[in-house]
Amino acid sequence: MTVIVRDVRAPDAEGFARVRRAALPFMLATAEQLAFDWAHAHPDSHYRPLVAVSEDGGIIGTAQVGIAHDAPRPGIGYANVYVDPAHQGLGAGTLLLRAAEEYLAERGARTVYSWALDEPANHAWAERRGYTRSRSAHFLRLDLAKADLPPLQDPPAGVELRTAEDFAADPRPLFELDAVTTADEPGDVGAELADYAHWRETTWEHPLLDRALTTVAVVDGVPAAFSAAQTDGLGRYSSGMTGTAPAFRGRGLAKLAKNASLHRARAAGCVEAFTGNDAGNGPMLAINEWFGYEIGATEVRYVRTIG
Repeated sequence: MTVIVRDVRAPDAEGFARVRRAALPFMLATAEQLAFDWAHAHPDSHYRPLVAVSEDGGIIGTAQVGIAHDAPRPGIGYANVYVDPAHQGLGAGTLLLRAAEEYLAERGARTVYSWALDEPANHAWAERRGYTRSRSAHFLRLDLAKADLPPLQDPPAGVELRTAEDFAADPRPLFELDAVTTADEPGDVGAELADYAHWRETTWEHPLLDRALTTVAVVDGVPAAFSAAQTDGLGRYSSGMTGTAPAFRGRGLAKLAKNASLHRARAAGCVEAFTGNDAGNGPMLAINEWFGYEIGATEVRYVRTIG
């Protein structure tokens, strides 16, 4: 079977989402979300989504390719390649990765990071192409329809639980909280959130963000911890980010916010909950285990020097 790789086109969004859901069932993916991401990518990211197409025109593989423009170090690129499990072995992944690496090298990338599911065949595939293992991360799932969630608790004195909707008039305090928690999130590359306008356009207005379920713990009027919620309209809920500002850690505020969000999600009709944790992030893994999440799959991050 002949396979070709090309840039995405607007009508590809549904096929792209279908492949992502098949390859990564623990992540939310919708056509609306992808079209939004493609249209709102930061110019400095040089974002270029690619698809692998079979002879009949069907999309069988995808790649998310770009420069980590918000990383502290320059010259870092990423190429996340996923192939529909029903069409593996046709060379789609190899073609996608080759096109991605050539594109990134042309834009000054010296290092390329790529995620792969923790399976022997994937390890062998990546290592044959010059990639070496780095850190790993877990996908976690909770059967929200049947889960015995911890009971809701009244916030301690001075603490109030609000939703993101309460910040609709001025979401900047949530941006600042997101930035300070993102700054020390475990990872190979790191990220620095400094562009409020871009955050507001791409995070606050993102079609998956559910402001009614996103929960913020406010201490004496100051946003201190939050659990960002994403929903896809298909009964699936995902914790986009859960974190606490350094000055407020050790008080159980993130757990308080996430528990309230999960209860709201179930009341809203969500039946599955997903989240992801770096394998070395012991505190969040412990919190998610307390809620009843179980590891559904693990990804390994691979890295290769290309320049």
